[in-house]
Parts: sequence; structure tokens; C-alpha cells
Amino acid sequence: MALINPNRGASALALVAGYVDTLGFVALFGLFTAHVTGNFVLIGSELAKPGHGVLLKLLVFPAFILAVALSRLISLHYERRARSPVRLLLMLEAVLLLAFMAAGMQAAPIASPGTPMAIIAGLAGAMAMGIQNGLGRLALAKLTPTTVMTGNVTQLVIDLVDMAIGSTKTETRARIIKQLGPITGFGLGALAGALGYEHLGFMALLAPITLVAALALEPSTLTPPEPIQGSATL
Repeated sequence: MALINPNRGASALALVAGYVDTLGFVALFGLFTAHVTGNFVLIGSELAKPGHGVLLKLLVFPAFILAVALSRLISLHYERRARSPVRLLLMLEAVLLLAFMAAGMQAAPIASPGTPMAIIAGLAGAMAMGIQNGLGRLALAKLTPTTVMTGNVTQLVIDLVDMAIGSTKTETRARIIKQLGPITGFGLGALAGALGYEHLGFMALLAPITLVAALALEPSTLTPPEPIQGSATL
């Protein structure tokens, strides 16, 4: 029996993304690991007002792309065998998060994001989130996105306005419920990531590592059940 349903699984992954993104931002001088394109804004800001360097922010983008490409290749390999890649991709994400933690602990205290171990930590974190982004677009495409909340918040506001002006569509209510979990999870994860790093440093990454590993052990918690063949669809 699945431990949690797919909506709660999406919320759990969103919590992981918010946690890791915030911890990386606090620990590595404003580095985004999940919202990786946000680093472009920071690079522009750095060019206008130098202070923390741009090397790591430049390097994480190709690392992120590499991880997404890897998730695609793994997914294609499994699809050809009619198997789900969810467990393997989650295990890979957990390993990369473990590398993020280990490199960060080795680099601490981090005086500059340009030190070798700090760069390795940032790349590992970005690759972990690249795997989660790829997983969300591929094997978990039916779930609410778990790493970028802008689209989720936009859709939630649209649906809430529709409800407020009298929409009674069942799908609108279902979408609101589906969006609320990941948005809340990401927000709570962001708070927990900041507090965790403040008190435990990079050891705080043990929390999202454990959560991702737990999901990997029970990947069916993230996958909506398939309809029974031959059943009527109303």
C-alpha cells in the first residue's frame, strides 16, 4: 500500500526544492539551485555591483542542463523497457544531495563561493535539482510542478478568482487543491532550509536527503493509479 497519495508526494518534493534552494542561497552567497535561471539576475546584479563573484553562478547552469539531459536519457532507457524511472531518478537525486552536503561540510566555513569545494557543492546541489526538474517534466508530468512555483501561484490565483465570481466547475476546485499542497510545501521548505542551515550548517541537508530516499523506496506514492482496462470513463 502506498504511504502517501500523489498530491502529498508532490508537496513533499516541493518542500525538498524549497529547502535545498534556500539553503544553497544562504550558504553559497545567493546561489539558486532549483530556480537556476534566477542566477542570471544575480549575475547581472554582480556585474553592476561586484561583491561575491560570478564563477559559480555561471557554472551551475551547464551542470543543471547536464542533469536534465541525464534524466531524459534515463527516462528513455526505461520507457523502452516499459518500466518507470522514478525510483532510479530519486535515488540519483538523493546521492547528489549527499554530495552537496559532503562538499559543503568540507568547504565550511565558506569565505568565498569561488573555492573548489564550494563550487563542487554548488554544482552537486544544482544537479540534484536538475534531476528533480527533469523527473517532474517526464515521469511525473501529471503532478503539479515541484521546483518552480511562479506558474503554480499564477494558476492558483486564476482559479481562486474564478471561484470567487461564481465558477462551480469541479476541475477548478480540484486544481486549487492540487496547487495548494506544493505551494505550501515549497514555502515551508524555504523556511526550514534557512533555519536548518542557521543551526546545523550543511548537515541540515540530511532532512531532504532522507525525504527523497523515502520517496525512492516507495515511488508509487508519486504516481497516480492507472485506470482499470475496460472500465468506462464518465
